[in-house]
Amino acid sequence: MISTRLATPDDAAVLAELFYRIDLHYFGPARASREASARYAAANLFQPHCGVRVMLAERNREAVGLATFALLYPAPDYGGQVFMKDLFTLPEARGCGAGKALLQALARHALVHGCTRLDWTAERGNAEAVAFYHRQGASIVEDKIYYRIDGAALTRFAAGDLCQAIGSRPSADGKKDT
Repeated sequence: MISTRLATPDDAAVLAELFYRIDLHYFGPARASREASARYAAANLFQPHCGVRVMLAERNREAVGLATFALLYPAPDYGGQVFMKDLFTLPEARGCGAGKALLQALARHALVHGCTRLDWTAERGNAEAVAFYHRQGASIVEDKIYYRIDGAALTRFAAGDLCQAIGSRPSADGKKDT
């Protein structure tokens, strides 16, 4: 049986291990580090600057997955939205209902807090995740475009110079935006 609950500061070591397992899963052993995951969790989770919350999935009181999320305002109808950043279940726990339990817990959390929707992104190339989300009844938001500024471009943009940082990019209608 899978249960879910909001993580607390007492879960820092468990979260660090799950973050390590996420890195191991997506980036391999060359980039995954338990020590770096522990430092990262301690420096960021449950800190005043952190608006992220973590929902844990547990089986027999052992963590088998997590969802990181934030409450965002405003949203339609004077509500809010829950935006899920990551959903991850341990490979050995896949297929046992942990992912669905996490999504349902986020949906309940959204409703308790007056939110009108639950949103997230998925990588197009992650066929397993896309199929999972479709099975849960989620729809693809066709009228949204996901944007990002990262790396050196983020540094230059923060200094006020995005156009030189990234050069000319196509606009949403496909034309050059200079």
